[in-house]
Amino acid sequence: MLQLGALLFLLGLLSGLVTGLMANPRMGLSAHMQGTFLLAAGAVWDRVNLGPRTQALAFWAVAFGTSVNWLMTQLAAIWGTGKMTPIVGAGHEGADWQEMVVSVGLLALALAMLVGAALLLAGPLRRAN
Repeated sequence: MLQLGALLFLLGLLSGLVTGLMANPRMGLSAHMQGTFLLAAGAVWDRVNLGPRTQALAFWAVAFGTSVNWLMTQLAAIWGTGKMTPIVGAGHEGADWQEMVVSVGLLALALAMLVGAALLLAGPLRRAN
């Protein structure tokens, strides 16, 4: 988790260098916190007290969610999509297929992150009981 967090942090920094080349630079900046979240989650991972399968689900949920978040925000920034992101995507609209790719990706990562975050919260709570 720490290695993926460091990688996503680096990708976020590198993405920030080219936001001016994107159709929606503001969206391009939206991807930079994913690595930070994974680094924080990795720092407390030893406190997550879940069964092996549930812990694996938590890991893959947050790994998938943060990775796809970086990818989808980059695609949205490059393509200039905005239907699923009305605040940072205001005034932008991509081709229908681009909007669909970003929409499906954002919905999938949102579900994964909800599951992962809930399990990360449940892990330390289980240990406390």
